[in-house]
Amino acid sequence: MLDSVFLQIGLILGVAAVLGAVAQVLRQPLIVAFLAVGILMGPSVLGVVEMRSEIELFARLGIALLLFVVGLKLDLHVIRTVGPVALASGLGQVVFTSVIGYLIALLLGMSHVAAIYVAVALTFSSTIIIVKLLSDKKEVDSLHGRIAIGFLIVQDIVVVLVMIGLTAFGQPAGGEGVGGEALKILSKGAAMLIFVALMMRYVLPGLLHRLARSSELLVLFAIAWAVLGASAGDLLGFSKEVGAFLAGVSIASTPYRQQVAARLVSLRDFLLLFFFIELGATLQLSSLGAQIDKAIIFSLFVLIGNPLIVMTIMGYMGYRRRTGFLAGLTVAQISEFSLILAALGVTLGHLQEETVGLITLVGLITISVSTYMIMYSHVLYRYLAPYLGWFERKVAHREQVSLAHTAQDVDVILVGLGRFGAALAEFLRQRGCRLLAIDFDPELVRQYSRNGYLVHYGDVEEPEFVATWPLGRAQWVVSTIRDRSINRMLLNTLRHHDYRGKIAISSSSQQEGRLFEREGVDLVLIPFSDAAKEAADQIWTSPDRSGSARYSGEPT
Repeated sequence: MLDSVFLQIGLILGVAAVLGAVAQVLRQPLIVAFLAVGILMGPSVLGVVEMRSEIELFARLGIALLLFVVGLKLDLHVIRTVGPVALASGLGQVVFTSVIGYLIALLLGMSHVAAIYVAVALTFSSTIIIVKLLSDKKEVDSLHGRIAIGFLIVQDIVVVLVMIGLTAFGQPAGGEGVGGEALKILSKGAAMLIFVALMMRYVLPGLLHRLARSSELLVLFAIAWAVLGASAGDLLGFSKEVGAFLAGVSIASTPYRQQVAARLVSLRDFLLLFFFIELGATLQLSSLGAQIDKAIIFSLFVLIGNPLIVMTIMGYMGYRRRTGFLAGLTVAQISEFSLILAALGVTLGHLQEETVGLITLVGLITISVSTYMIMYSHVLYRYLAPYLGWFERKVAHREQVSLAHTAQDVDVILVGLGRFGAALAEFLRQRGCRLLAIDFDPELVRQYSRNGYLVHYGDVEEPEFVATWPLGRAQWVVSTIRDRSINRMLLNTLRHHDYRGKIAISSSSQQEGRLFEREGVDLVLIPFSDAAKEAADQIWTSPDRSGSARYSGEPT
């Protein structure tokens, strides 16, 4: 329809910006908007997008950078810090989802090859989307957040291994037979790994150190390294994705990986736009309509079945139902890797376009619905908690911390040991306050317990847990959590248990603080505002002209 590639790309970007803004208003990931752009601009609707080589090139570059960044961020330390639960949950969910998904696909009349692809596609969740949602909710460092990121890393490793297997053994063997072909592939793979290891050991650290003098040059080298790695993987008989992934791994151990990853994220997201648009443009609305029944069945399995699988594994390992539920919701969608896997299946001649349409439709449904499930996870848990007892042992030993002297008198119960809470706890202890601290991060609980604090692990959103506090002896309950819904629930729970002491609530704004004051809170803390006001008072009203330094909080 449009002869000018430049004009065509301009229209695509304009429509993508508009639909992206709509998705933002609806609080949806941009991947949903980009797929919608492809369908809208593709031949099945407006016919603006033609399958030009330029768009395909941008799409391939986007996928290469996606795998490069995944390899760049491959932090096995995250898996180690959450213990075996990341491996057990990640691998267990992949295995159970694949098996059950395969059986469902066979019952729906799909061929064995298509059933395998669909089943594997259902197992992977979007690391990009999940990390973004957890970051927005400030839950990346929570226990369930760290566990979720841990098994998402496991999933990323598995999907790369699956793509290696498909590209290596998915094509018909030549005259050498399957054994000879397998030996050739393994030899090439070993040679590539040895080359990467030698570069990591002897070349890349020094080279990156020199290039890091110019951030622009460092980023340029990273892009070139990713594309060359993708090309090498393709030439050796693997896929471009595998080569790009190994290129990322090769510089993941250097001190420059964070800087490179941060600079490449925007370029990666921009180029991935063309992959999703290209994919959406290949879909026919008529074929999508014919797949809607199957898509609904698979979507319900992903939205409900995947979280149940994770909850079962984590419950068996001794985690509480709330931790399992919140972590389980992060696997209630399929990822961009599922769509890449489907596209790879078409390239290898294993799949038809209708199967790709089915996987894409499942992706649209599950990503859209699971986004709201994760955003309102705490609300969902409150409604479903009474029915989740099956997923928790009588003693959730993984989340219990042994404490001594829990029956002693306390003056203040402090909720939250973040930066503000930790500083407040230290100042209260210096003033002789008998303090009981509560936090939802087991690592912080262990750390402060070793430092002599009376501290307990727990979730203030569970009324039965709040009931175990020594409320009859505490003069103050202080929440340093700046989440309005959590603070309101804590306030209601304290009133339900007839707490007679004083309550202090942290807030993010003056307006929100006034609402709590009207609800009877004795003290509203606005950490950054209060600190700024105290600093301004000391700077302007109490200037120190003696020439010596003085610190905020020091007696005047």
